[in-house]
Amino acid sequence: MRSRSGFSRSGKPAAGWRGPAGGARNDSDASWISVSDLMAGLMMVFLCIAVAMMRSVMIEREKIRTIAMSYKENQLAIYESLQREFAPDLTRWGATIDRDTLTVAFNNSDAMFDTGEAALSNSYQVVFEEFFPRYMNVLAPFKGSVEAVRIEGHTSTGWGQTSDRNDSYFNNLRLSQDRARSVLRYVYTLDEVTTHHAWMMQNVAAVGYSSSRPIYNADGSENIEQSKRVAFRVITNSETKIHSILEESF
Repeated sequence: MRSRSGFSRSGKPAAGWRGPAGGARNDSDASWISVSDLMAGLMMVFLCIAVAMMRSVMIEREKIRTIAMSYKENQLAIYESLQREFAPDLTRWGATIDRDTLTVAFNNSDAMFDTGEAALSNSYQVVFEEFFPRYMNVLAPFKGSVEAVRIEGHTSTGWGQTSDRNDSYFNNLRLSQDRARSVLRYVYTLDEVTTHHAWMMQNVAAVGYSSSRPIYNADGSENIEQSKRVAFRVITNSETKIHSILEESF
């Protein structure tokens, strides 16, 4: 029997009884509300993480962009300094300056060396006595941004009468390396660059590329004379800085 209070005589709620507010109790509703609150909280956490990661990526991209802009400005400054110093002499030396690679190339290799030999000719000893001290003075203000200076030896693709490409490549590799070292050894002994010796030991290297980087004419044929060259190339440290930024990001 049910009393007016909604309880049976045993003290238990009577079947069908509604609470004081007139609604039936529903524990599942309360559970769904709790899960919804939890999901909303997790979504906010993930959103905050995503925003933080995007901000970090944007910061790193801005750092790289700043370095890239600085690299372009520094590259242009070095190129313009080389041009100002050497433009009047390039034709006389048979040399060119490449803006993109900061390379001063001496293209008259036949005048620099006897065929198949690495000893620097007397005439080009005079040229490098005039060129290299001035070259080091031009680079002096930029030493903080210079990663390396490479003295590069290059050859044409041929080697005497041989038709074996492998033999030609390795013979030219040895010759280009010997010629690059010969030039480095000579300019290092010049009295005018003595004050640069410590920096040169850490930053100047001689490299032989064999015939791997030939010069081509407009019609696609090899320019044999320009392929045989000795080049002085400046490499800046912008790439190293970008790598360090990328490493810090991970």
